[in-house]
Amino acid sequence: MTDTHDYARTTFSRRKALSLLGLAGVALVPACRSGRSESGTTAAGATSTTAAGGSGTTAPQTGTPQTATCVLTPESTEGPFYLDLDNVRRDITDGKSGAPLELRITVVDAVGCAPIADATVDIWHADAGGAYSSFSPGATGQTFLRGTQVSGADGAVTFDTVYPGWYGGRAVHIHTKVHVSGSVVHTGQLYFADDATDDVYRAAPYSSRPGRDVRNAQDGIFRQAGADSAVLDVTPKGNGYAAGIVVGVERAAAPNQA
Repeated sequence: MTDTHDYARTTFSRRKALSLLGLAGVALVPACRSGRSESGTTAAGATSTTAAGGSGTTAPQTGTPQTATCVLTPESTEGPFYLDLDNVRRDITDGKSGAPLELRITVVDAVGCAPIADATVDIWHADAGGAYSSFSPGATGQTFLRGTQVSGADGAVTFDTVYPGWYGGRAVHIHTKVHVSGSVVHTGQLYFADDATDDVYRAAPYSSRPGRDVRNAQDGIFRQAGADSAVLDVTPKGNGYAAGIVVGVERAAAPNQA
């Protein structure tokens, strides 16, 4: 679906500013699970390789030392609800009800998992009732649960949002795009463990909408996105939750684009 709404833009967007800096581009986009060994480094001379949902390190080899690597995870469909708003903000709730969710996405180099500064990350997702801003009935012109952040020296961006609701035919998910040097280098979707979603959905406002019809294993886009490697690590935090994931990128020269 193409965005048909006319939104005001700044005359010199953050993405355009970054493109003028001539930062390194990206050719392939993998993902690493937050809190697992692929987000760290191995001792010099060891090669770290990781399968979806697991990790392992080979014995040191003679010759040229190897560096840690992250697992390459397939991209997945953008979906019909993207708006290129370039709306840089951390709190994207716009008053929407739901379990508070602090979402942290860390962008790293696939070789060695070093953090990438100045990566621009967009996210967007449905509210607790399964509605998308601007596209769902009654939400025309609204921008709830959409936002952009630019990574710092640690490669991380953080969004304050709410746990997404479900809608028919899809597992619960968050959409994301990563930009480097003004170019879109990754489009993907992030998921939640089904048992975590079950727990969240026992409380209001989610409990008023029983009958979630698709779990992760039944969702073809979940498999396209890398299955377990695209599942967020979720932990309780205060009266809500914190979720995190590490997204790796393999650097290569890329043309600057607005």
